[in-house]
Amino acid sequence: MKKIVLIGMLAAALTGCNTVSGVGQDVSQGAQTVQGWFGG
Repeated sequence: MKKIVLIGMLAAALTGCNTVSGVGQDVSQGAQTVQGWFGG
C-alpha cells in the first residue's frame, strides 16, 4: 500500500514539474512575440 501511495506522489510531482515547465515556455514565447511587435 505504501508503495502505491509513493508512486502516486512521485507521478504527481513529475507531472507538476512538466506543467510548470510548459507554462514557463508559453510565457517566454509570449514575451518574444510582444518584443517582436515593438521591434526588439
